[in-house]
Amino acid sequence: MLVSGSGTILEAMVRAGLDVALVAADRRCRGLDVAFGAGIETLLVSREQFGGFAPSFDREGFTKELTEALQSRDIDLVAMAGFGTIVTGVFHLAYPGRVLNTHPSLLPAFKGWHAVAQALESGDTETGCTVHVATEALDDGPILAQRRVAIEPDDTEETLHERIKQVERELYPLVVGRVMAAMREGREPSSIAGTLEE
Repeated sequence: MLVSGSGTILEAMVRAGLDVALVAADRRCRGLDVAFGAGIETLLVSREQFGGFAPSFDREGFTKELTEALQSRDIDLVAMAGFGTIVTGVFHLAYPGRVLNTHPSLLPAFKGWHAVAQALESGDTETGCTVHVATEALDDGPILAQRRVAIEPDDTEETLHERIKQVERELYPLVVGRVMAAMREGREPSSIAGTLEE
């Protein structure tokens, strides 16, 4: 799993009994502490070594180091959970069709970092979360499962995002579990699309 934040989705994966072999992060974060506490190997590939958050950030160098670290540990499936660094095509070439992501909207609506705010601004009555196969294109790739979340009249970005996260913590482990089962049978992650009800 790739993390950058609080590790609540990682906690959900652990509670679901999923076999998480490695938790890698791009910065110091609680997610690494969660992994350590669960006895999972941790890896920090810090952005600071590649220019941090400056415009000069060496995205290609960062991606290459992260990719090689995962390959050296024989990782065969990657689940991103709030991972804050966009990786380059090198990563997706190494793991074609085997990088999963969760996004707080009903894709293809509201791609990018401000999906919850955009959903509120849109005047829509519902949004939700999407688990999909990640590609080099941001918040793109085959959709594996989606769940709807109602937008309440008094919602703020924070209250709506928290309700979406609650749904993500249920849906994402279910999807990852199904993907792992499919891969054990020699099938690709995208083969489970449509097997979970909304």
